Amino acid sequence: MEDAKIPQENTRLYVVGDIHGRLDLLDRVIAAIHSDVEKRGPGALAVTLGDYIDRGPASRGVLDRLISNPFPTAYIALKGNHEALLESFLADPAVAGEYWRSLGGLETLHSYGVPVGGLMTKEKYEEAAERLRAAMPAEHMSFLQSLKTSHSHNKYFLCHAGVRPSVPLERQNDEDLLWIRDEFLNSKLDFGKIVVHGHTPVEEPEVLANRINIDTGAYATGQLTCVVLDDGGHRFL
Repeated sequence: MEDAKIPQENTRLYVVGDIHGRLDLLDRVIAAIHSDVEKRGPGALAVTLGDYIDRGPASRGVLDRLISNPFPTAYIALKGNHEALLESFLADPAVAGEYWRSLGGLETLHSYGVPVGGLMTKEKYEEAAERLRAAMPAEHMSFLQSLKTSHSHNKYFLCHAGVRPSVPLERQNDEDLLWIRDEFLNSKLDFGKIVVHGHTPVEEPEVLANRINIDTGAYATGQLTCVVLDDGGHRFL
């Protein structure tokens, strides 16, 4: 659904790709957005596409920064599959622990001061989940629970991973919005709006007729991408 508090006309969008614990890069993007807004004026909206945690060294720091809206604009935070993985780990660590670990969960635990040595048994995962629940500030949990899975704005549809081709945007399910890859990436269909997404790392931002991919693998490459979308088209900070 459209956010009734966000004006739909003549609004500049600043869309930030997968952060993955790189607080240093996020701070640079925040500074660049502040500078751009000073030059071009207000009436803008910042959107982050999810995957704030895992893999990089400062998951806790990233959430600390985002919960208070560090942008000089209105702000919408979207959910990524790694936030879904964290939810699964906290709900059932014995089942989800090994998978989360393989996708960068240890870095998130470490950022909250949770010991990660010996995490090889179900009992250890349950202990780690208990410690993480105790270590996570209530504001972090509230932020994670508030995340939307998509935002539609003028001619753009923003989500973490992509959409299921041939399914209307208003009927997309969360599983696809957070996880889809090949069916979406290989599709040449018109999705109804241009889909702006992350989730699948690319060396350079991809700008195609039906989608824009801004996941440039920040945790590994040191390149966190922000695309600016306005009446003039797109540009990158």
